[in-house]
Amino acid sequence: MSSVFTKIIQGELPTTKVAESENEIAILDIAPCSSGHTLVIAKKEVPKLEDLSIEEATSLMQFLYKVARAVSKGLDDVDYNIALNNGVSAGQEVPHVHFHIIPRPEGEEVDFHKKYQYLTGEKEEIVQRIQAFLEES
Repeated sequence: MSSVFTKIIQGELPTTKVAESENEIAILDIAPCSSGHTLVIAKKEVPKLEDLSIEEATSLMQFLYKVARAVSKGLDDVDYNIALNNGVSAGQEVPHVHFHIIPRPEGEEVDFHKKYQYLTGEKEEIVQRIQAFLEES
């Protein structure tokens, strides 16, 4: 059975896409910890990072680098966490390898269990700001 991410990649479920390459996609998280919380997902559906070939993992890391840099720059040089929950015991909820880029604005407490609520039009603005820096990576 396909994961929710595979369904998003195949266009079966709606998403707010930030970036896409041949082997990866970046989307805004539907249950974000903070504004701009972005997921970087391998298009190949495997549960763990080590299930990718070294070439696939390298491609994913390069894409993650570009998107993380663009998230930071697009959100005024914000600091961020990068998280990988690699397996169920590590907290992975969707068995499809993906990284979280979680912006951490200075002075703002981020509660990883509380979900951020976007204001009307905020998602679209965030995506535009991030995409403006993708070409520079």
